[in-house]
Amino acid sequence: MKKRCAWGTQGPGRDYHDKEWGVPVHDDRLLFEFLILEGAQAGLSWDTILKKRDNYRKAFSNFDPRKVARYDRRKIERLLTNPGIVRNRLKVESAVQNARAFLAVQKEFGSFDAYVWRFVGGKPRRNKWRRLSEIPAETEESRVLSKDLKTRGFRFVGPTICYAFMQAVGMVNDHVVSCFRYDMV
Repeated sequence: MKKRCAWGTQGPGRDYHDKEWGVPVHDDRLLFEFLILEGAQAGLSWDTILKKRDNYRKAFSNFDPRKVARYDRRKIERLLTNPGIVRNRLKVESAVQNARAFLAVQKEFGSFDAYVWRFVGGKPRRNKWRRLSEIPAETEESRVLSKDLKTRGFRFVGPTICYAFMQAVGMVNDHVVSCFRYDMV
């Protein structure tokens, strides 16, 4: 029996834990996807978002930031009637605003990847947590990232959301040391 982080033992979270969480991501489309999904998750369980992930991909043009940035008021209103996503106006509007800010960052830095990985010196931080309770909700790096994203016009990017994003895309390895994924990522 494989040892896993306590949160990744069942439901849709198990597959996500075993295959994606903590794996370094350098693809801008996937980074945009995680940024939007982490914002959508605020106040909800990650399993809720994972169950809706395919619906999000369909609703948000497979997370193509160029397409999402062009969404107008009518498209936003249609999204708010889509039961397959979280129908929170602020979260949906923030996805569109974040797409526009994302494109501006790409233009300035060449890629979102080049921009965001600077916050951890270009390589994953490897933590050595023994228990889930040791893992912080935010860090100094996530606070700095959050502040910088906000100055660039991003929304739903508080320090806790940013840290969850950093964990998801492998900027930090927060698998507990006894987890079979710890050494793999």
